[in-house]
Parts: sequence; C-alpha cells; structure tokens
Amino acid sequence: MEKDNKEITSRDVDFAQWYTDVVNAAHLSSYTGVKGCIAILPNGYAIWENMQKILDEKFKELGHQNVSMPLLIPEGLLRKESELVEGFAPEVAWVTEGGSKELDERFCVRPTSETLFSDYYKDAVKSYRDLPMLYNQWCNVLRWEKETRPFLRSREFLWQEGHTIHATKKEAEEETDLMMEVYRWFHHEILAIPSITGKKTEKEKFAGAEYTLTNEDLMYNGVCLQVGTSHFFGQKFSKAYDVKFLNKENKLEYVYQTSWGTTTRMIGALIMVHSDDFGLVLPPRIAPTKVIIIPIGNSDVVNNKVEELETKLREQSISVKVDRTDKTPGFKFAEAEVLGIPVRIEIGERDIKNNTLTLVRRDTREKISVDMNTDIIKYITNLLETIQQDMYNRAVERRDKLTFTAHNLEDMEKILNEHPGFIHGDWCGDQHCEERIKEIKGCKARCILEDEPLIDGKCVCCGKPAKYHVVWGIQY
Repeated sequence: MEKDNKEITSRDVDFAQWYTDVVNAAHLSSYTGVKGCIAILPNGYAIWENMQKILDEKFKELGHQNVSMPLLIPEGLLRKESELVEGFAPEVAWVTEGGSKELDERFCVRPTSETLFSDYYKDAVKSYRDLPMLYNQWCNVLRWEKETRPFLRSREFLWQEGHTIHATKKEAEEETDLMMEVYRWFHHEILAIPSITGKKTEKEKFAGAEYTLTNEDLMYNGVCLQVGTSHFFGQKFSKAYDVKFLNKENKLEYVYQTSWGTTTRMIGALIMVHSDDFGLVLPPRIAPTKVIIIPIGNSDVVNNKVEELETKLREQSISVKVDRTDKTPGFKFAEAEVLGIPVRIEIGERDIKNNTLTLVRRDTREKISVDMNTDIIKYITNLLETIQQDMYNRAVERRDKLTFTAHNLEDMEKILNEHPGFIHGDWCGDQHCEERIKEIKGCKARCILEDEPLIDGKCVCCGKPAKYHVVWGIQY
C-alpha cells in the first residue's frame, strides 16, 4: 500500500531517520538550546503521564511511598561509595559556583540518588521496627552523555527510582526480584512488548551493586534496549554511609539495600517496537487517547450522533477526543494516524443514513463497518483489547524471528553481520571473552538467563566449559 505520510522515511530504508521522523511527526519532543537535552512536548508527556500513573499505582499497592530528594549532591557525600563514583565519573556534571561566589565544595547534579537516600537513612533508621523503608521518587537526573537521541539517550531525562532498605538479606533480595517482575509485567501487559529479564554480568552491572537484574526489549531493527533495572546492594552502601539498626537481639546491624528504576526511554521502546511508516502506533492500555471521533460534515444530525457517542464513551471511562477543527477529513484522518490513536470513528450523514459507523484500527489500518444497533461501547471495548493482544502477538513474532543461537564466535559474527537480534550463546564467565565479543559491532551481554540450561556447554568465544546461558546483542 502506498505510504500517505511523505514526511516519514521508511523504517526498512533508514531506521534511524525513520525514528526521528516519527518523533517529529507525532510532536513527541523537540530539540532545545540546551545541547543534549530535549523538550518533551504534550503528546510525548501524555504518554509518560500514563506510564507514571500505572506504575505509581502498582508501587503503592506494594507498599512504596513517594518522596523527593535534593537535586544536588555534595562531592564528599558522593565519594563515600567508591564504586559508584568510579562508575559515574565520566557522566557527572559539577556545580562549582553559587551566585557569584565559588563554592567551598563542589556539588554534582544527581546522576542517581543512592547517596542521598543512604545519607537520609543513616539518621532515620533506629530499630528493626522502622524497617522496611520502601521509598520511590519521580524526578529528573543528569548524565553527561556524549551521543544523544530523543528518549533513548539524553543528558537530562525523567525517571523513577525506587530505594528500599530491609532488615535481612532475604527480604532485600525478594524486593529486587519483585520490582523486576513489576517492570516485566508492565512491558508485557501494558506496553505490549515481550521483554526478557535476567542478571547482568559483573562487567555490566550497576556501579556499587552486588548484582543487577535487567529488563531488555528488542526493537524492530534487532537492536536491544535496556528499559528497567533492579539492583541488590547488600550492605555495600549501608557500610559506606553507616546505616545501622538495632535488630531483635538488640545488636547493631547494617541494613540491606536495593534500588530500581525505569525512564522515559520506554517511550523510545514503544516507538521502535510498534510504530510504522505512517507514524506512531500505541497499544490501547498506554494510549492517552484511545478513541478519536471525526465528524464528516457539520450538520445537526451528525453533531448529535457524535455527542451521543462521545458521552457514552466517557461514561465508560474510555478516553475519547472529537476533532471538531475545520481541517479537511483527509487531514484529520492522517493526523489521527500519525498520533497513533488506537481507534478512529468516522461519522457522516451517509453513515447515519445507512445506520452504520466506520471504525478504523490504527495498528492494521483496517476499516470496519459496524451496525449502529450494535452495543457500540461493548464493541469498542472488545476491539481495544483485541488490538492490545494483536500488537503483543506481533511483537512476540518479530522478537522470535530475530532471536538466534550461536555455538561459536563464527556464528556470532555471521549473525551480527547479517541481522542483529537477541543471540543466545553459552559463556565461560571470563571477562576476556566478554571483551572479545564486544569487538564485534559492540555486542554486549544483555543478561544471564539463570533458569535456562546451557545450550551445548561450551563458551561461544573460547570453546572452554561454559557456566552461563547468556543473551547477547548490540544496544542503544
């Protein structure tokens, strides 16, 4: 079918340009005068608000409370945990002056907030009765990235970061697992993205963590995207920041700590997994507007039918918009399409005369004629669920098509040169092999699948006995 939107490059011709074109055409973000930072526009921010709302409700169901920590971190406080400092040093921005006066101590603009939470916990926790403390904050952070791209990687970005402390290692590890499961649920059930989860290698784990769990998505072009991590810190931070409590035996003990987070990068994942050459495609469960009604003509009979349907949809809490602008119907159709609104309803005098409604699915662009005597609200509700499931199924099919198995380095090179994707391959655990694989187009270990058996028991790089079943891939 001929592409209607000439502003959008075909994703099969130039995927990077296609992504930029979709972001621009759907008015999701804009570049700013601050290098490496974007302005998130209303259409993009509405998606983030939905993500925030759904995740926030889930966090609170699990007992977490929202807090807000400072934007600035004193250098001395940051340096108490050496691994964290070393891990983030290349990305930290420093404040050295306040007004016109040089500061006695530099402040970093937070790249993450483990130090601030640890400093707070030090004074807030006295006894085991104070535990666990389950906190989360929605905020912005700054990391001085060299190469940036809207939503995928920018210097300043929005995110949520959970920070919890516990009396026992078991409780903290259960929290680490639980929050990774929340991210997996959110991607599968809400974003219609079939992510995979597992443990990061020592080299790829979060600075300062004992271990890191990760949620990994595969984009349409076979490139991987990390879209949520959960970290178990053990007592590393509590010892560095002296966070102790009196246990049930009335003895002082260090707390066990976790952190977990995800970002506006998920908007980039939505675009690159689901969208097409006609613009944005949004799964209904995350779409800010689920239905758009486009009146064709301005007669009383059309307006009355539009208002009737709009009212019924709102009564059932289905988010709906009516395009009452004086633009042409064709322009309105194209605009609704590029914005990714899941269902479009066209109502004109001819439709009313024929006692039908014309519905258009955004995901397949299929036109459906529905008898007006049908329970239209039930029909639309079911259609939205069908679209959600169909989008997930197509994403699974695409992921599986781009999932490969490598038995040796030659296999790995062949796969990466022909088409990237998720590559399953055994690994001996030696970082030298990890570095050697990285030389092939920057391929990295995405995650260790701890519950999966080894493929053939031989390291994909060196051929020695393997310890881990690993998913490899190139990343954004």
